[in-house]
Amino acid sequence: MLVCIPKVLDASQIVSLRERLDHANEGWVDGRVTAGYQGAPVKFNQQIDERSEVAHACQRIVVSALERNTMYISAVLPNTIYPPMFNRYGEGMKFGAHVDGSLRIHPIDGRKIRTDVSATLFLTNPEEYDGGELLIEDTYGAHSIKLAAGDMVVYPATSLHQVAPITRGTRTACFFWTQSLIRDDGQRRLLYEMDTAIQRLNQTGADEVARRTLIGCYHNLIREWSTT
Repeated sequence: MLVCIPKVLDASQIVSLRERLDHANEGWVDGRVTAGYQGAPVKFNQQIDERSEVAHACQRIVVSALERNTMYISAVLPNTIYPPMFNRYGEGMKFGAHVDGSLRIHPIDGRKIRTDVSATLFLTNPEEYDGGELLIEDTYGAHSIKLAAGDMVVYPATSLHQVAPITRGTRTACFFWTQSLIRDDGQRRLLYEMDTAIQRLNQTGADEVARRTLIGCYHNLIREWSTT
């Protein structure tokens, strides 16, 4: 399930992140340092050292926003969020077609985190660069994603995806993975659609007993399907 989530970050948060990242010249490293054997040959970008102070400061901003974003919580049903990372693509840089690794090792406590859902949070507006589209392939075809700064796309980590070459400007983004409470993407989709319908029924003041029954079914399905 591919879901675009608008306004994960507000204007002040974007400015704060961009100021930290734009002035962290010593913190940028070759993006291949965290790539697996499949990704390394096709990955040409830069990213912030995830152990650096600027990375930790930026992570706190993003995680705080995610914890308050009801659409992200509904679509992903997060169990564990891998600490967000930050990358940039200058002219000529790209990331070829690849599938994200199935597990990540938490950089602080060494836990193994299953990567159920991938996320890209855009920090640069589309008019600031040419190229750089996130191209995602799924069972419904190919999708080209290029969102406004502060907007985010989440999609199954099993998807084949790539970042098109940059031909002008610089593309800066945040990326991370989530281990979901619900491992199966089809089950997550059903729960997201059910939750969205419940919220609409709540807004229209529909039959209270019917809404209560649907809410019960929603939570009972989570109990049935949860991997924890």
